[in-house]
Amino acid sequence: MTTVDQPAAVEHTEALAKRGKVKCVVWDLDNTLWNGTILEDGEVTVRPAVVAEIKRLDEIGVLHSIASKNDHDTAMAKLREAGLDEYFLYPQINWNPKSSSVEAIAKAINIGVDTLAFVDDQVFERAEVNHVHPAVITVDALDLETLTAPAFTPKFVTDESKLRRHMYRSDVARNQVETDFAGTSEDFLSTLDMHFTISPAEREDLQRAEELTVRTNQLNSTGRTYSYEELDELRQSDDHLLFVASLTDKYGSYGKIGLALVEKGQPHWYLRMMLMSCRVMSRGVGTVLLNHIMGLAKEDGAKLRAEFVETGRNRVMYVTYAFAGFTEAERDGNRLVFESDLAQIQPPPGYLTLELT
Repeated sequence: MTTVDQPAAVEHTEALAKRGKVKCVVWDLDNTLWNGTILEDGEVTVRPAVVAEIKRLDEIGVLHSIASKNDHDTAMAKLREAGLDEYFLYPQINWNPKSSSVEAIAKAINIGVDTLAFVDDQVFERAEVNHVHPAVITVDALDLETLTAPAFTPKFVTDESKLRRHMYRSDVARNQVETDFAGTSEDFLSTLDMHFTISPAEREDLQRAEELTVRTNQLNSTGRTYSYEELDELRQSDDHLLFVASLTDKYGSYGKIGLALVEKGQPHWYLRMMLMSCRVMSRGVGTVLLNHIMGLAKEDGAKLRAEFVETGRNRVMYVTYAFAGFTEAERDGNRLVFESDLAQIQPPPGYLTLELT
């Protein structure tokens, strides 16, 4: 079992009980993913129980990466030989502290460090990561049963869950092409052939909709989570509009990446919640859903107000509202209400096709 001090043990117990908290498991290699030390022993044996856990978690939408003090080429060759290399996003195989590697992985995937778990056979390495990143769940390599805790088990396994690794691997390809692209950001986006679809939420969308409210932090206007049952009731309400947004490009589908909840009324419509998956943060689509709702409110002769709750991680949503011409109408602590008179509504950017269904 992981060796931690008493306060850390309490924090770990609480974290393990929070369903679906872990978005990515970061694995050590030597005496963790395989038995032996590859640079010393030459031949190492992959642990079947670890492989089984990697594949099981992958099927329910939990991502994987690597933080290993090792020779990169040697380790990757072994992973390819074992048919496992495709499971790991942005592997950090180098001689840096494990805490630095964990941080680099979170940054590359664009998720919070607090949504990671770290598996290692060495008490020292787990303690080093916990010292720098207390919110990371650390797991002894011999205690794989921990990976079945609620923190590793989402409430729903959606279509996006099953394809999550593949969608992130497509992101790796996109990001590499973007890095090598010589033109402007807008020029690059124009090469992607993006199609952004906005639809009224149907019952079959609600598992993913609940998942989005749970998993989305940076591009989330209020930080509030909604249950399947709450969303289903709102979807059927005559006083509300519940929209889902999807995105595709020439590399494939991003899946359902946006959600918005509107309460209709006069003289104001209220945008109670808007969020967008962090995976599309760099795709220039953040205001498309917002501007669509602004247009609908204007057609109804109403102004639009939008709730915003500062969570410490969603500053970009404040900027999104400001960029769209909203101004502060009310403030009560960390809760704000923005308002737009809808005098100016931005059209969709020219580098994407907007589809309304």
